[in-house]
Amino acid sequence: MWAKKLGSQLGRPTRSVGGWLVSKLFKTRNQVLEESAVQLCRIQPGDTVLELGHGPGLGLESAAKLLTGPTGHMIGVDYSEYMHQMAKERVKEFLESGKVTLHLCDVAAMPLEDNSVDKVFHCNCYYFWPDLRKAASEIHRVMKPGGLIVTTLRHSHVAVLAAKRVMPGENWRPEAYMAALRDSGFTDIRMEDIQHRNITFQAIYATALT
Repeated sequence: MWAKKLGSQLGRPTRSVGGWLVSKLFKTRNQVLEESAVQLCRIQPGDTVLELGHGPGLGLESAAKLLTGPTGHMIGVDYSEYMHQMAKERVKEFLESGKVTLHLCDVAAMPLEDNSVDKVFHCNCYYFWPDLRKAASEIHRVMKPGGLIVTTLRHSHVAVLAAKRVMPGENWRPEAYMAALRDSGFTDIRMEDIQHRNITFQAIYATALT
């Protein structure tokens, strides 16, 4: 029972003691993954960038600071209302200036135009998508041809949680996620180990097919 409750809060934190604890975990354990995903995206000043499952807003804030061009725009989506509100507070100035736009929605149904996003990143996110292919197809829809998506995770930690049945089903496996990307029109899909601040983590890269 505890594993299912933890998995629920990790996937969609609520305004509760459990959700608050998970938000603290996100801020401490995910910071390196968030900042690394932003750097690995090779964001340009005028890009339109999308973060999936933005959580408390660490990645949003980091990426928005790089979008210094007049056309630079940051978009964040999350289906947790608690995380949505927390991120709104964190990037309040960017929201007011129009540099950042946030949507409370499912990754599989985003209110974004076709071929409108240059770069996409997310951290510790895809395992909670009920239908990987549906989500991957929606991501591909909104991306410009040749656009890059970067996913960061600590596979060893995810595997431990999956063994304790915190992660639902088999979607946590990188192979399942990479297969969904391939089936949805992405190419150049690869995963590599990265060492940063004495932490080893994995980055999955894919390019929207031109």
